[in-house]
Amino acid sequence: HYDVSDAFYRMWLDARMVYSCAYFHTAEDSLDTAQLQKLEHICHKLRLSPGERFLDIGCGWGALLFHAAEVHGVRATGITLSQNQFEHVQREITARGLASHVQVELRDYLDLPDDSQYDKIASVGMFEHVGVRHFPAYFGKIARILAPGGLVLNHGITHNSFGADSLGSGIGEFVDDYVFPGGQLTHVAEVIEGLARQGLEPIDAEALREHYARTLWCWVERLEARADEARHEIGDERYRIWRIYMAGSAHAFDRGWLSLWQILAGKPHADGRLPHPLTRAYMYDSTP
Repeated sequence: HYDVSDAFYRMWLDARMVYSCAYFHTAEDSLDTAQLQKLEHICHKLRLSPGERFLDIGCGWGALLFHAAEVHGVRATGITLSQNQFEHVQREITARGLASHVQVELRDYLDLPDDSQYDKIASVGMFEHVGVRHFPAYFGKIARILAPGGLVLNHGITHNSFGADSLGSGIGEFVDDYVFPGGQLTHVAEVIEGLARQGLEPIDAEALREHYARTLWCWVERLEARADEARHEIGDERYRIWRIYMAGSAHAFDRGWLSLWQILAGKPHADGRLPHPLTRAYMYDSTP
């Protein structure tokens, strides 16, 4: 139970419900702090402003939606394929009194109407499940629904080797069999090419490989610290699967087999203009 007026508690709760790579300013940052820093880093890169239309593709449990709306004042829309996530975000929208600023939809990104327009779009930890052959449909949809002059940030895992279709030590096969069947990774160059082929101009690319390794080791430590509770909740087999998956993935990031890239791109105006700051200093501004 908590008081929904307690903004600090809500931010802590959001940090606990965030998936994907955190963003560590220092080695001493806690995982919760680093996850909140990740949300803010994304918002700064997108230069979110009050009243802008913001779309989160694969919004998960809603942490980025709520951060963008509560801290940056955008009108945020999230889409998810998960009934549980959809219902959770709906409850949180009501609890936080954000019905006028945040909405969530249970739908596939391909079903978004082409005439719906957003000023800013984020996709965090989702495109790994798209598949390379579907990049034209994925990035094409984003290009059609992004307003001219708008920005998109694609945050996702990539291979560090060209042409690789699996990870070493059997990790790739294990993940495909037991954790994320049907997922597909590729080199960051193909991601940038996929964006560019749909008329989206890459502006910035940041590698967060070390950040994801640290994130995964934090998850492993937390899972092991509450192993008995986890086994009681999901059984020993599933506990062991996720422990192996996260530790193996952390090893893959440590070894450089995998990386995590945030690619920022924009949709130029008809005359080719795509205004953005001359330096990257705005990404690290401490004020929203």
